[in-house]
Amino acid sequence: MINEQIRDKEVRLIGEDGEQLGIVPGKEALRMAQEAELDLVKIAPTAKPPVCKIIDYGKYRYELARKEKEAKKKQKVIEIKEVRLSPNIDTNDLNTKVGAARKFLEKGDKVKVTLRFRGREMAHMFKSKYILDDFAESLKDIAVIDKPSKVEGRSMVMFLTAKR
Repeated sequence: MINEQIRDKEVRLIGEDGEQLGIVPGKEALRMAQEAELDLVKIAPTAKPPVCKIIDYGKYRYELARKEKEAKKKQKVIEIKEVRLSPNIDTNDLNTKVGAARKFLEKGDKVKVTLRFRGREMAHMFKSKYILDDFAESLKDIAVIDKPSKVEGRSMVMFLTAKR
C-alpha cells in the first residue's frame, strides 16, 4: 500500500535515509512524504502500529524484484529422474543402471526406480521384488529409500533420495 491507500490512524515512520521518526499520525506521515516529493510505503502492515517508510516507490519495487531474483538463483530445484528396469535384467546391466542412479543422486535429484512387467512376467511379479531390493542395497552408501516399493499397474515403483 502506498500514499492515500494507507488509512491507519498512527504509523511508525522511517525517514528516507533510514532513521526512525517515531510514531506519527497517518495524515502527518503522508504530508511529510509529499513535502519530500517521495512516496509513503507501508513496509510491515501486520506490525502494531504498521511500519511505513518514506521512499521512492519505483525504486522500492525494483529492490524487491532484485531480492526475489537473488533468492530464486540460490534455490535448488529437485528433479525426479527415472531408472527403468526389467525383471530379467542381467547383473552388468543392473550395475550400469546403478551407476546412472548414483550420478543423479550425487547431483541432488530424487531417483524413481521402475521395474516394468510385460505379458507373462505379470504372473511372477513378487518373485522379482529382490531386484529393487538389490538396487537399493547397492546404493545404500549414498541413498535412502524415500518410498518403499509398491505395485502400480504393470510396474513396481520405488523412490530413492540422497542421504543428508
